[in-house]
Amino acid sequence: MINHNLLIDIKNLSLSIANKAILNSVSIQIYAGDYLSIIGPNGAGKTSLLKCLMRIYQGYTGVIRFQDKLIDKISQKKLARLISYVPQADGRIFPFTVEEFVMMGRYPHLSPFSSFNSDDRNAVNRALEMTGMKPFATRFMNTLSGGERQIVLIAAALAQGARIMLLDEPTTFLDPKHEAEIYFILKKLNRELGMTIIAVTHDINNAVLQSDKIVILKQGEVMYYGKAQDIMKNEILEQAYDKPFTFVAHPDTGQNIVVPEVI
Repeated sequence: MINHNLLIDIKNLSLSIANKAILNSVSIQIYAGDYLSIIGPNGAGKTSLLKCLMRIYQGYTGVIRFQDKLIDKISQKKLARLISYVPQADGRIFPFTVEEFVMMGRYPHLSPFSSFNSDDRNAVNRALEMTGMKPFATRFMNTLSGGERQIVLIAAALAQGARIMLLDEPTTFLDPKHEAEIYFILKKLNRELGMTIIAVTHDINNAVLQSDKIVILKQGEVMYYGKAQDIMKNEILEQAYDKPFTFVAHPDTGQNIVVPEVI
């Protein structure tokens, strides 16, 4: 019997690059509406897992299914209608207006030689409104701050129309204001639109405060997969990062969070 709420089924996924093991027997099930954060130390295979889901890396063993269909049997265009991707902020400047850039997210819905139609324009308009970027529509990307550009990348991924959004460290290098804005937008997309969010992050506290579920990878293996709030103890985090942590209750939620070390 097929579970129609199961979106992504990963079984025994292993990946080696240049004879170096990157992922080892990773098995995860991701359901519709999940907000999943992937954390773990550097070199744990977090970004590589995302690249397998996007079929950038194909030389793996094991199985990846989207809605019970093998990823290898899905065309690249169809895959782009299932999943969208937001990369790290890397400082690249694109010679387009915000609206033009977000419109590019509609590429999976175009046929050869076809032009944008009213559905495309409506999708772009909704994406700009949902992310608060409508007032920036005519601004050129090179006039925006790094945080604003990152929100535009999210808007383009939203305009793509996929139900699953993958993000690779979406708040790296951003100031606290834009970091908070991005987490607010992702939570809004998850709660109001039912989008499935899968985000790689190094920020343990925000992973716990924003996510429903967490995967911890260590040396390419799944060390933990379960409820986000349950990882805030040294039986889990010390094993993952090879160091002890100190915790304190969040003043608003009571959720344990990690206290930064004083050196």
